[in-house]
Amino acid sequence: MASLVRPRSRAGRLCRSVVLAVLLVLALLWVADRLWPLPLPGDDLARVVLAEDGTPLWRFADADGVWRYPVTPEQVSPLYLQALLTYEDRWFYRHPGVNPMALARAAWLNLRGGRVVSGGSTLSMQVARLLDPHDRTLGGKLRQLWRTAQLEWHLSKTQILQIYLDRAPFGGTLQGVAAASWAYLGKSPLHLTHAEAALLAVLPQAPSRLRPDRHPKRAQRARDKVLQRLADYDVWPAERLQEAREEPLLLAPRQEPALAPLLARRLNTRDSPALIRTTLDAALQRRLEDLLLGWRARLPERTSAAILVVEAKTMAVRAYLGSIEIGDARRFGHVDMVHALRSPGSTLKPFLYGMALDDGLIHSESLLQDVPRRYGDYRPGNFSSGFSGPVAASAALALSLNLPAVQLLEAYGPKRFAAQLRTGGVPLALPPLAEPNLSLILGGAGSRLEDLVGGYAAFARQGHSARIRLQPQDPLIERRLLSPGAAWIVRRILSGQARPDRDPRAELVQRPALAWKTGTSYGFRDAWSVGVGPRYLIGVWIGRPDGTPVAGQFGLASAAPLMLQVHDLLSNRDSQRGIAVPVEPVPDSVGVAAICWPLGQPLPRRDDNCRRQRFAWTLQGTTPPTLQAGDQPLGLGLSETLWVNPQGLRVDASCPGAQKRQVALWPAPLEPWLPRSERRAARLPAVDPQCPPQVPVSAPPLSIVGVRAGDHLRRPVGSREPLQVQVSALGGGGRRWWFVNGEPQGETLDQQALTVSFQQTGRVELSALDESGETARVEFQVSE
Repeated sequence: MASLVRPRSRAGRLCRSVVLAVLLVLALLWVADRLWPLPLPGDDLARVVLAEDGTPLWRFADADGVWRYPVTPEQVSPLYLQALLTYEDRWFYRHPGVNPMALARAAWLNLRGGRVVSGGSTLSMQVARLLDPHDRTLGGKLRQLWRTAQLEWHLSKTQILQIYLDRAPFGGTLQGVAAASWAYLGKSPLHLTHAEAALLAVLPQAPSRLRPDRHPKRAQRARDKVLQRLADYDVWPAERLQEAREEPLLLAPRQEPALAPLLARRLNTRDSPALIRTTLDAALQRRLEDLLLGWRARLPERTSAAILVVEAKTMAVRAYLGSIEIGDARRFGHVDMVHALRSPGSTLKPFLYGMALDDGLIHSESLLQDVPRRYGDYRPGNFSSGFSGPVAASAALALSLNLPAVQLLEAYGPKRFAAQLRTGGVPLALPPLAEPNLSLILGGAGSRLEDLVGGYAAFARQGHSARIRLQPQDPLIERRLLSPGAAWIVRRILSGQARPDRDPRAELVQRPALAWKTGTSYGFRDAWSVGVGPRYLIGVWIGRPDGTPVAGQFGLASAAPLMLQVHDLLSNRDSQRGIAVPVEPVPDSVGVAAICWPLGQPLPRRDDNCRRQRFAWTLQGTTPPTLQAGDQPLGLGLSETLWVNPQGLRVDASCPGAQKRQVALWPAPLEPWLPRSERRAARLPAVDPQCPPQVPVSAPPLSIVGVRAGDHLRRPVGSREPLQVQVSALGGGGRRWWFVNGEPQGETLDQQALTVSFQQTGRVELSALDESGETARVEFQVSE
């Protein structure tokens, strides 16, 4: 019995030894895995910025200058995966990382041929060599096998395949099948033909020797070798293989992604993913970059430009051009003018008119005053240096007149206006410790092109402004800026349909093709044009990024033509694609009223106080009265209550047969622009000397028009003639006598003009005296 027990003891000891040996090997492998961990690819700062459809826009290479476009197996054509696995590793999903049969076959072929004919490497082994490069020695081969074992231990087959798809070399600075597909073929790896899939499958075998852009014949022969292997294993149908063999090797022009560089730089942060996705339309971005390069010759030296195109419904940015060309140092191409703070010029005016409509200050045809004005040391003027006198709110906005906008801002309040813009998503930047003032509406603050475009979205989104969206994951953030009715009316004005002149209800449901507004900052530093089209918002800025003035450069002449060209391009694209123009219904709050100037109220057409009738867009059926200018002492009442006798002469209320009459009067500052029949003196009936009124009608105080206090006047350059200025007087009554430094110059009657010559230079006092003894005077400077 003892002899029978001993062998069993020896067998048990042997079994335990084997188990211990296995455990020891596993422990040693575990320790080795900890000491020499698998060098999995980390964040090497290589980035690719993508358009909405996945087209590469810009790439940021890693430290070695390599750029790659990471993809998953699902984002690659199945044809490529079939070609790759059939040619490189048919048993990829079955072997443990090393294929002994493939290694034996490769050794036999190499020995028989006397040279390296086949490597026998699996895809896992190739990935191991990509992660940890080694030399072709026995030690290097053992190291590769160790890394392969680690790969199979730590990763799934899908993860190993993805590393190959992302890191396989394709020649030059290209790594990964997606980067190669876009660089060589100009297309996504998801849409490869059979021939293209075979070509990309073979290139990593010898990426430099087989580069199709340098060695097309060599690359085609290698491709055909892959096709033959696929035929041998019956992977693809014979007719497809024959078509692939006959397909010539056609490559897209080799180019690295080079679109939207400033947006790419803006989105590329240390926390960004390897693939930075945007909302851009790659084809549109390319068209507009070519268009802007064509405009470079039309712009002054060192002048840059920016274009922003946003889809109004989603606020997704479809084109982002921050400068003409990023590499143009003379034009400061590295400065992103979409995001830069600049003076917005007159581009804020539509917001003010919309807010004034909502506040009940005006309707679309309210009478405003385009006349010289002064607020302490602030004396705004029009871009054209002239004045129009009486002007409708719609015309004042459409013509971008400055003085009516200042009058409106004074009534609305500059601080309130700035606060409303800020809460509505259009923040303005002011100098330190500065507060909003009347210069705000003429560009006396800083704004960004992207914020302005976001604000103009209110005219396309029923009064809601919205923040632009640069990436698909960006949320749509919108804020109420205007009521739908006010936004609709302002958009009508900006599109050239200011008022319903003929048929108040005609074509109300037709949406304007393009509503747009220009702007020019002080000193011709910034030229703007912002458009609201059927589907897109378009913002254009032109100027020098360093803020140097460019004489003669202003919104209408510089930025508007470029903006209109972009609009035409977008309209043609939509037309070719069969995209219909959406119809915008009229908001319920919008109505039409026949109003009369000068009171701005509805009156019967035959009423004597209806001096000019106009059709106006109104909100909630309200027709605000004419807005008076609060800073002018001439702002007397717009109507006078009189008593007249049967002969129409003005009498006292106690006179026999006296009848009460209301007389509408124009604002006194408008008198120089009115025909004589509409002026105050002509509108008030003559006094009946038999029964004169005891309380005379108030007359505006005397004031001088034609030169303002504090003006600095000069003779025309090269002129030897005395400086001549035409002046007239408002207010007062009867005859006026004129004096320069106390010396008589002549006399006029009522609003007649007088031409005064100034022989001397220096400080001058011009004064006027009327029949009642009232005087007016202004002091100014005359120089050579």
